[in-house]
Amino acid sequence: MQTKKVPMRKCTGCGEQKPKRELIRVVLNKEGEISLDATGKKPGRGAYLCPNPECLKKAKKNRGLERGLSTRIDPEIYEKLEQEIGGYESKVD
Repeated sequence: MQTKKVPMRKCTGCGEQKPKRELIRVVLNKEGEISLDATGKKPGRGAYLCPNPECLKKAKKNRGLERGLSTRIDPEIYEKLEQEIGGYESKVD
């Protein structure tokens, strides 16, 4: 019996390769809006983060999300993402 292939993605904050299901997808849609994608199905350009605030801080510092989404990100969007990741983290626990 063959084992099922698990899609791997790289966190833009810490740089670790993890299974896609363990990471949070951040999406840039056609209108230029940036949001979290819990389902992994939203259309648009995506980048992945670990579900902890430390990885978001690292991604902000090394501009990993900006490179992954190919756009500039305002500081208020980082604050919004930080709040959303905090809410996501409490749902997982």
